[in-house]
Amino acid sequence: LQGAGCPGPTPLQGTAAPRGREAAPRAEGEVLRKSLRRGVALSTGSFVLCEALRLISGSAEVHASFKVAEVIEQADYLYGSGETEKLYQLLVQHKNSEDAELLWRLARASRDLAQLSITSAEEKRQLAYDSLEYAKRALEKNEANSAAHKWYAICLSDVGDYEGIKVKIGNAFVIKEHFERAIELNPKDATSVHLMGVWCYSFAELPWYQRKIAAMLFATPPTSTYEEALRYFHMAEEADPNFYSKNLLFLGKTYLKLNNKKMALLWLSKAKEYPAHTEEDKQVQKEALELLNSI
Repeated sequence: LQGAGCPGPTPLQGTAAPRGREAAPRAEGEVLRKSLRRGVALSTGSFVLCEALRLISGSAEVHASFKVAEVIEQADYLYGSGETEKLYQLLVQHKNSEDAELLWRLARASRDLAQLSITSAEEKRQLAYDSLEYAKRALEKNEANSAAHKWYAICLSDVGDYEGIKVKIGNAFVIKEHFERAIELNPKDATSVHLMGVWCYSFAELPWYQRKIAAMLFATPPTSTYEEALRYFHMAEEADPNFYSKNLLFLGKTYLKLNNKKMALLWLSKAKEYPAHTEEDKQVQKEALELLNSI
C-alpha cells in the first residue's frame, strides 16, 4: 500500500505503545479498510460503467450494421424492379456512409439516373462526377471489393467524356486495370467480364485520327482486337447466360465487324427479343432491329 496514499513503515514500528494510544492503530486500520472498500466500490462502479458504454457502443454498431443491411436489401429490390429514381432517392440519403457495399450501389444508382432520357445535360454531368466520387470512396473503404473496382472503372470512363480525348485515352489504362482487378476478385461476375469486352471493342474500333492522337500522346497507346472482345463477350455469356441485353447486342456487333453475318443475325435476334425491363433494354432492342434491317 505504500505509495498509494498509505503511510509506510516508521521507526516506532514494533515498539509497544502507551495504553492511552492503543486505540489509535485500530482507528487507523478501520479508516484504511473503509478506504479500500470505497476504492473497490469505485473501481467496480467504473468497470460497470465501462462495460455499459462498451455494450451501448457494440449495440450501436450492430444497429448500424443492421440498418445498412436493410438499406442494401431495399436497394437491391428497387434495382431489380428497374425503379431508378426511387433507388437513387433511397441511397443518396446515405452518401456519407462508410460502407463500401452501400457506396458502390450509390455510384451505380447515380450513373443509372444520369442515363435516363429525362435527365438534363447539366444533371448528367454532375451525376457523372458524383458517381466517380462515390465509387472512389467505396474503394478506399474496401480495396478488395470487386464491385467497387468495376463501378470505379465505369464511372471513370463516363467522366472521361467530359475531360477530352487526351484524358479519356489516359484513363483507359486505369480503367482496364480496375476491370481486370474486378475479374480477379470475382471471376464469375459476368458484368465485369462483359465490360472488359466493351473496353477491347472500343479500342478495336478506335477511329484512325484518335489512334494517331493516342500514338502522339503515349509511347504505347492502348490497343485491342475484335477477336479479343468477342472472347470476353462469350466468357460473360458462359458465366451467366442471357444476363444482359447489351452483351447479346455486342456479340452481334462484333460478329458483324468480323464479317460473320450468320452469327451476327443469331445474336442480334436474341438482343431484339430480350424482355425490355429498363430504358437501356429498349435502346438495345431499337439498335438491334436497325442492325438486323441493315444486314
